Amino acid sequence: KVFRAVVSCVGNDGTIYVIPKSFETELKKLMSEIQSDFKCLGVLEPYCWEKGEPCVVRGSDILWYRGKVVGLGSSAFQVQYIDRGFIETIIPCHLYPTTLYTSIPPFCIPCQLYKTVPVGKFWQQDAVGCLQELLTNEEVEVHVQELPDNPWDKLSIKLYFGGISLSSFVAYQKYCVAEDCDDIAELVRFDVPGLRSYALPPLPVPGDTFPVRVTHLVSPEEVYICLDQKNLVKQFAAEGDANCDLELESLDEALKWWSKSAEYLPLLTQLETDMPCLVEYEDGLWYGGKVLSIEEFNPDEILVQFVDYGSFSIVPTSRLCSIPYYLLKYPVQAVRALLAGFKPPLYDKNVERIPCSPEWSVEALWALMECVEGKQLSLCFRTCEKLSFFLLALSPELTISLYEDDKNLVHMKLIEKGLADLDE
Repeated sequence: KVFRAVVSCVGNDGTIYVIPKSFETELKKLMSEIQSDFKCLGVLEPYCWEKGEPCVVRGSDILWYRGKVVGLGSSAFQVQYIDRGFIETIIPCHLYPTTLYTSIPPFCIPCQLYKTVPVGKFWQQDAVGCLQELLTNEEVEVHVQELPDNPWDKLSIKLYFGGISLSSFVAYQKYCVAEDCDDIAELVRFDVPGLRSYALPPLPVPGDTFPVRVTHLVSPEEVYICLDQKNLVKQFAAEGDANCDLELESLDEALKWWSKSAEYLPLLTQLETDMPCLVEYEDGLWYGGKVLSIEEFNPDEILVQFVDYGSFSIVPTSRLCSIPYYLLKYPVQAVRALLAGFKPPLYDKNVERIPCSPEWSVEALWALMECVEGKQLSLCFRTCEKLSFFLLALSPELTISLYEDDKNLVHMKLIEKGLADLDE
């Protein structure tokens, strides 16, 4: 069985607790009932607790949770949140004994990695810390391998995050020895001959109107757009294309994975133009990038492009890392496009010009930005020839028209303000 789940916690012994996505609605319903049933509790009289006794426990968020006493002490107890998995030390005033809800099984499932043996036969503290940082509250894909003899024991699983198995990742970090890690080679391969560029996204049929977002503006007539890939997948699937499942969520997961694990990535060496890489952005996260140019007199300043947004940045080499080759299989999200139907005005009194496109004024760029920023627009490909050139030459130069929700062309506002002329 394969299912999606959220990792609620990783125990100090390396146990991975997951809550299946299919359980979320029932868990929320139960939590609502618990808050309603226990909202008017009085002060508990002195009580003799026993190990294994069910209870409700008030968490740090002031909500009540189902719990179980797993350790006794003189002034505090060890309590496990049975629907989350983690264990906390709780003082008696935050506990209340109850037999309510004991007929409902725990919503979290304790799991162990299949055929994975930690170094030293038990999970070391640094390995547990790594797992907790990577997995806590993250959505993962769980592949069940073996059921336990005792239904309360751990489920043996393979866990996938960002397209790579967790067993392969921890084995790569020397935290364990794992069998059947056929994808571990993908983690250590950063330079693959013949695979030196990103894949390109599928495109709509010429003449179709399609949802789109503008992610970056170079000039009023040159933009980077992000297509609605989910709708594209449906379109190509309807046409019988089995390769259209791009697994965009897996790309996001993979980048999030490597953002958390950037310390394990090798730095980029032997820089070349158009070389794919991972680039650290100002938010501290890592994104897919491409080297555009290297300053001859200052080799530590590298011009890169963020391929899923189209934007550019100059970064030091310390913010560049080699990209795992399997990430190159995911298509870029941003595509360069030229807007049709308008041109720079013949008479323009605006003095401030765009350095890379001096035929356009800065005011025209700002005006277009106001029209497209944060909006869901529609595009229409103008010519089949341009589309064919894009697919064959792998050098996108698409000509498109952009429409607002009211079906009006975006560039008409520039023409109304005298910042552009119609191009017949």
